[in-house]
Amino acid sequence: MAHSIDKGVCVGCGSCAANCPVEAINAAEDKYEIADDKCVDCGACAANCPVNAIAQK
Repeated sequence: MAHSIDKGVCVGCGSCAANCPVEAINAAEDKYEIADDKCVDCGACAANCPVNAIAQK
């Protein structure tokens, strides 16, 4: 099961993308998106999100 980013909470800091070991997170406009086909469900993104915008689907 992959993770998802709540774009209403995301502040666009990029911490999730910087900490993703498989580069599954990309900028989408001024927020970020997780590519489900690349996500390995490690939780590094959620652990490093300062506003808790990432949750497991």
